[in-house]
Amino acid sequence: MTPATAGASAPRLAEPGDFAKPKLRHLLWRAVRLRCPHCGGKKIFATVFELKDQCPTCGMQLERGEQDYFVGAYLFNLIAVELILFFVVCGFVFVTWPDPPWDLITYTTAALMLSGCVFCYPFAKTTWLAVDLAIRPLAEEELHRPATSQK
Repeated sequence: MTPATAGASAPRLAEPGDFAKPKLRHLLWRAVRLRCPHCGGKKIFATVFELKDQCPTCGMQLERGEQDYFVGAYLFNLIAVELILFFVVCGFVFVTWPDPPWDLITYTTAALMLSGCVFCYPFAKTTWLAVDLAIRPLAEEELHRPATSQK
């Protein structure tokens, strides 16, 4: 078994040299695909709305310290849903002008706002995590390696 094939079956854990500050676009691209912003690992969600304690691939702690850490995710969620809704409503009013159906717009907007908040929340959590990693790069202390990987 060669060294190249030995690592193919097991996930690669982050090493101390892996802490160079990654580019924001890489962090965000991983985040919008609902992956770990640090390594791109999959399956970081325990449920639809709850992140696991750490990334199963690199071991990064996904809650980075403070108890109210994900308030930023709530902010990102609100901004994203409001912007999406703004452009959809403006486009609909533009297309139906001069006689837009205001009642339909009112009720549809309320339904879209509620469903948008639910749909966008997982993306807001990973996006907030990516932005936080760009502002405050990962430190070695934030990695919790699984006990099975230590020899």
